[in-house]
Amino acid sequence: MHNELRRLTLPSELGAEETERKFEPTITNHPALPAINWSAIGQSGPVTVNTPSDLPAATAVVITWADAEWAALEHVFCSGNTSMPYSKGASGSWPGWQKYTENMPEVASSQDWDFWGYYRLVQINGKNVLLFKSNTHLDWPGQQYLEQLINILITKVNPEIILSIGTAGGARTGDHIGTVNVVNSGTLYSSSHPESQWPDYANNWAANWTVAGNPGFQNLLFPIPATAADLQSVCTQFNSFYKTNYTLAELNINNLNMGTPSPALNNMTGAGTSLLTTNTFVVATSSGNLDTFACVEMDDAVIAMVCKNAGKVFGFVRNVSDPIQNAVLPTKVQGNWGSAIYTLYGLYTSYNGALLTWAILN
Repeated sequence: MHNELRRLTLPSELGAEETERKFEPTITNHPALPAINWSAIGQSGPVTVNTPSDLPAATAVVITWADAEWAALEHVFCSGNTSMPYSKGASGSWPGWQKYTENMPEVASSQDWDFWGYYRLVQINGKNVLLFKSNTHLDWPGQQYLEQLINILITKVNPEIILSIGTAGGARTGDHIGTVNVVNSGTLYSSSHPESQWPDYANNWAANWTVAGNPGFQNLLFPIPATAADLQSVCTQFNSFYKTNYTLAELNINNLNMGTPSPALNNMTGAGTSLLTTNTFVVATSSGNLDTFACVEMDDAVIAMVCKNAGKVFGFVRNVSDPIQNAVLPTKVQGNWGSAIYTLYGLYTSYNGALLTWAILN
């Protein structure tokens, strides 16, 4: 199940026929993720080590969520010496990862939720880093179980820092697809309270930009391979599927679905900028309704709350996989277009986010 409901059309907004089908856009330009030339910036990549059958101690935990994010994490941290085909972005398993099922609570409403997630151990500069692909989310099976998972990681792994990484919806009106924003604060959205009353959980972690600031590091990033022809094709497919008649300019507001030649990397930890965490459908638009936040996603403020209560350092490295939406479009159209863009390009945006996470830890 995809954990980011903001990218999914709500069933109540669709007709019966559409709830039985999912829009599956296709593109022709989908290059493989490249092999990573670590030596180009005088570095060595992560080293995979034997992963034990129980959660090991580690200096850092890197947690991610969806399959495309997992594939990018696997590529950067476990198999970066070879390229990865685009098709692998949909893989639901990877060799060397352990399924974590200890002390699973019974959840009557979610009988198919039977494991916390998958984990794998690697080393960066001789220090253990635990990679964790979560099967436990704020929206499903719920906040109390996500809190429980983070407390388990804190207790058993005892990391110095927990970093949550992965895709997110854009919130700032100038962020193109592929932008990566790094923050040390999460705000929990509440539909029943004004924004001034949304709880915010921050800490003093500052991302180390030494490696990321190396001029050669930009050359390791992968520009998002969106093309005008592919986006126009997706627009045509979109209109055919949903029986609409939108232009690409209406859907691709301010051309933000086209990546920049070099993806923007923004260290916002010094400014204290927060991301917004929601457990329901919330979208940022060209009206600037959420432009004070770094991005919109569905888990991190809960992680921040648990870590803050436990005195544990935390940070978030989120890539913009679907930028802001056109404010004049209906809400369900905004969600459907964002979901399509995420589906097509989330692997590429996640690669750059994972690579920046390695640079920060390195």
